[in-house]
Amino acid sequence: MTQIETPKVVKKKLFSPIWLLPIVALALGAWLGFKSIKESGIEIQIHFPSASGIEVGKTLVKYQGLTVGKVKDISIDDELKGVNVKVMMDYRSGPFLNKQTLFWLVTPKASITGVEGLDALFSGNYIAIQPGEGNAATSFEAERQPPPMQLGSDGVMVELTTDKLGSLDVGSPIFYRQIPVGSVASYRLDGNARVIISAFVQEQYASLVKKNSHFWNVSGVKIDASLAGVKVSSESLASILAGGVSFSSDDKAPRAVNGDSFALYDSEASALGGTEVTLTMKDGNGIDKGSNIVYRGISIGSIESKRLSEDGVIAVAKFEGQYAHLLTKDSVFWLEGADISLSGIKHAERLLTGNVVSFLPGNDSASPLPERFALQDKAPDLMQSKKRRLTLSSVENMGIGAGAEVRYKQLPIGQILSVNLSKDLSAVEYQIELQPEFANLVRADSYFVPESALSIDASLDGVSVKTRDLTTLSKGAISLVPGMSTAPVATAAIMPIFSSLDEANHFFTKLHRTYYTLTSPDGADVSQGSPIYYKKMQIGSVESVTWQSSSEDFAIKIAIDKQFQPLLQKPKVFWRNSAIDINASLGGIDVSVAPLQGALKGSISLGLLENSTSQQTSAFKLYDNKALALAQAEPIRITLPASAKLTAKSAIRYQGHQVGEVTQVKLNSDLKTLTATAYLYGEYAAHFTASDTEYHMVDAQISLAAIKSPETLITGPYLGVLPGSNSQTSSQFSARLVESSYANVPEDALKLTLEDAALGSMKVGTPIFFRGIRIGQLDGYSLSQQGNSVLMQAHIASEYRHLVNQSSQFWDASGIKVDVGIFSGAQIEAGSLETLLAGGINVATKDTTQVDNLLAQGTVLKLHRRAQDEWLDWAPAQ
Repeated sequence: MTQIETPKVVKKKLFSPIWLLPIVALALGAWLGFKSIKESGIEIQIHFPSASGIEVGKTLVKYQGLTVGKVKDISIDDELKGVNVKVMMDYRSGPFLNKQTLFWLVTPKASITGVEGLDALFSGNYIAIQPGEGNAATSFEAERQPPPMQLGSDGVMVELTTDKLGSLDVGSPIFYRQIPVGSVASYRLDGNARVIISAFVQEQYASLVKKNSHFWNVSGVKIDASLAGVKVSSESLASILAGGVSFSSDDKAPRAVNGDSFALYDSEASALGGTEVTLTMKDGNGIDKGSNIVYRGISIGSIESKRLSEDGVIAVAKFEGQYAHLLTKDSVFWLEGADISLSGIKHAERLLTGNVVSFLPGNDSASPLPERFALQDKAPDLMQSKKRRLTLSSVENMGIGAGAEVRYKQLPIGQILSVNLSKDLSAVEYQIELQPEFANLVRADSYFVPESALSIDASLDGVSVKTRDLTTLSKGAISLVPGMSTAPVATAAIMPIFSSLDEANHFFTKLHRTYYTLTSPDGADVSQGSPIYYKKMQIGSVESVTWQSSSEDFAIKIAIDKQFQPLLQKPKVFWRNSAIDINASLGGIDVSVAPLQGALKGSISLGLLENSTSQQTSAFKLYDNKALALAQAEPIRITLPASAKLTAKSAIRYQGHQVGEVTQVKLNSDLKTLTATAYLYGEYAAHFTASDTEYHMVDAQISLAAIKSPETLITGPYLGVLPGSNSQTSSQFSARLVESSYANVPEDALKLTLEDAALGSMKVGTPIFFRGIRIGQLDGYSLSQQGNSVLMQAHIASEYRHLVNQSSQFWDASGIKVDVGIFSGAQIEAGSLETLLAGGINVATKDTTQVDNLLAQGTVLKLHRRAQDEWLDWAPAQ
């Protein structure tokens, strides 16, 4: 029988993996669609006057050299006034497409000022973009010209205003001291009255443009032709061809910023000129723009412009800066031309150049200038003005007589009326008369000097010869030096006349000098007239050098000029200069030569101290050199035996540290002693000027044990010093050939004296041992008062004082000791190698150190020749 299988029920799956494929495809298609729409770009429209130079699909839009769009289509606008260019911009340029964004066409352009759009010559024309602000926009109007200042350009853009453009053009250079620093970016009309020029100065030069800068036109060639000759000037070839602008700068003025406005002048003279004045006249005949203003034959200004007014004609004149001080309230102007008479033609050149405006200064310099001056038709009558008379005084006659001219800057301003002796016959008086227009030149500090017909000035720089005219040679002349004061001279004042400018300068300099008196142990290399320098600049001189017997030193009086007196308010020192200063070291040789005047006459230098705490009295000492002065050294004198090997430049040392130096050593008249002049450095002087300070010679000592002070074999002997404790100070000391007994002994050490019949091999520095450990040494020795023993001064270091007491025994451990007996044989006893060579002392202590067996300072103990056997076994419990 056939068996029938039971059917199996299989559940159908809810989701098949095959459905993932269309889902992924759908997501990918959506993403690609979104990306395509996003990156499709932004379409904008730009209106151009014409389509010249623009091609569909070829012309690109660029920003700073980066392509950001392309022309898609070109069509004529509805009003037939240009073309509409459709541009597809990169989708990332959306944030920059705003209402104030600018577009313009860049094409190659060659001109005198240069070549623009050179990159378009190779890549083709393109549209440039400058991002702006405002709301988003898709329609724009193209610019006819590139904007004057593009984003990313560093520098400063200023505006210049002028009546006419002249030869300036876009690209014309901007100069500063004939160096091109920028260019003209654009220009435009401001109504119908003036032209506004946008000038751009590059970043590295932008700081030169200041708020008070002046700009002037330097275009083309300027020709100044007159009977005196022809003067041709120009800024550069570029300014001749394309025009140019130059400007001034003031370091103290604030910097200009973008948008600042300045006037553009026609010339440098008008831009930087002095003072403007207004002249009024009935008519404008005989005067025109450019007419010169003349004073004593010198052109001091010119007429800038003239115009009609209700009362006649008004002319604007400008005075040059160096002559502006001549203008006063009562100044006079008049018109003057060529003077034709039977005797000849005066000022014949004016027949060609035209009339000039003559000028006469007045006397009222204190009152403000009027708004307008009247231009007179003829010269004023000078005889109606009152002339100024003055009296000059001199100690002697200058060789000048009545009738000689009084001059100012070589121009005659008056004459000498008479020359007489004063009433008391002590001086020579000159009566002079000045023309009224020059009376205001004489001030309270004015003076006069005679002029030399022949002046010869010979120096190392060469020989200079100056000559004057024949009038000066025959009659003589005097010159006025006006001075710096603004106060007028009194009516009855007597003014000085000096023989020369040098004498006048010396006289006034002495009136304002500050005087100091310096002290010095000697007066070498300094004399009256020796210069005083500060950083190699002469600031004064030596007035006198005087010997002071009471203090046995020299008093040097010096004078400091007025302008350098603020230096004297600071901590200061003075030192004597050497003609030649040579400083040799391993680093090289430094040679310093004093100025010629100082080398011949001697000189002194002033130095300033920083963070000085020394007394002010150090400022009145004259040091031998700069190093001692800056160290504020204290001078002392030391007397030594004639056998001392001490020389100049030797050091003064304390425990190896230099605290001073010796500057001079001389043998005294008794031939037995030396006197050393020395200095202690200021920071150490207080410690080593006590009256009980000890000075001693330090020299090399060679022995079998060691070499003491070996450095003196190279440097030479020097002075050692031990500070004193006395409150009284002194500058006179006596030095010994050897140091004192306890020269280098610490204060807390135990000092004692060992007594023996003979010195033996003991010497200063012989060590004291305890069980082979060095605990002290000998510091000196001397004979006892009776002469029957030797007293040796010694000390025990403070850390070993507890090892020594009244039970201690000292014995000589020097050399080798041999004991020979008939029955005992020979016994040889020797210490260490050090005791064999330098000697030594051993000490042994029996009892423990306590209060009742302490050794007092200076206790005298016996020094035994040898140790007893039992001493060697002592071992107190410490």
